[in-house]
Amino acid sequence: MWSGTGTSEGAMYMNRPARLSVGIVSAGRVGSVLGATLAAAGHTVIAASAVSDASVRRCEELLPGAEIARPDEVARRSDLVLLAIPDDVLPGTVRGLVAAGALRSGQIVVHTSGAHGVDVLDPAAEAGALCLALHPAMTFTGRSEDVQRLASCCIGVTAAADDEAAWPVGEALAVEMGAEPVRLPEAARPLYHAALTHGANHLITLIADCLDQLRGAGVTQPERLVGPLLSASLDNVLRHGDRALTGPVARGDSGTVRAHLDVLSQHAPEIVDSYTTLAHRTAVRARETGLLAEDAAADIDTALGGKQ
Repeated sequence: MWSGTGTSEGAMYMNRPARLSVGIVSAGRVGSVLGATLAAAGHTVIAASAVSDASVRRCEELLPGAEIARPDEVARRSDLVLLAIPDDVLPGTVRGLVAAGALRSGQIVVHTSGAHGVDVLDPAAEAGALCLALHPAMTFTGRSEDVQRLASCCIGVTAAADDEAAWPVGEALAVEMGAEPVRLPEAARPLYHAALTHGANHLITLIADCLDQLRGAGVTQPERLVGPLLSASLDNVLRHGDRALTGPVARGDSGTVRAHLDVLSQHAPEIVDSYTTLAHRTAVRARETGLLAEDAAADIDTALGGKQ
């Protein structure tokens, strides 16, 4: 169990990890999976809060042996309190747990929110707990395959800037969960989270729109059609950045862009704005990279209606 705030204790935890009693608040998609990875690392998940039927099922499948209890009871009994709850309810939950006497000196208190840094845990820190923000850069389904996926992802680690003990503890926990820790200062968290949201969540919307239009075109298995294309695009941009840009915008094919807008206006007017916005952004990046000449970029801008 964590029993101090000095640098030497943090180093000792990293070198010789203690077995911790873990409490999960709550057993949603993220909490249940992280709890399972901590259990696989040798810690004991003793309790979890679960309200919905889906959360109860996740507890049964991923956290066998964990008692289902109220959040304050879960926290009070735990050495490591994992707060895997929505961004907007996190501040109030932390204050409530402190007011109930459920958070105390000697505990490690961790939240998994990407939007918040460690400052949101100040009430717990004032109660003497060691506080960390650990955000897995991964999309969760809440199923057992997520445990394996976690081994290939990174976890953003944030601790108080002056808490030399907390940083290595956070990194050690990330490593125990099979992930690669990435240090993020408090001030970087908002931009970090906005970037991940823009890339991951908006990508899902973009692809779902693509699949809908392919079905509208009569393609019976659109996932099979676009899977290799999208996988190659992702691999190429991760390897080559903007040099991976292809397609009519990057080539300056303004006639094709006009044709796209015409057909989308007829069959999918709800995605015309997103197509136009992304096409403009693609043209800017292609021009800045040198793939798209200035005159061709001007033609694309005209085809897109001059909207910026």
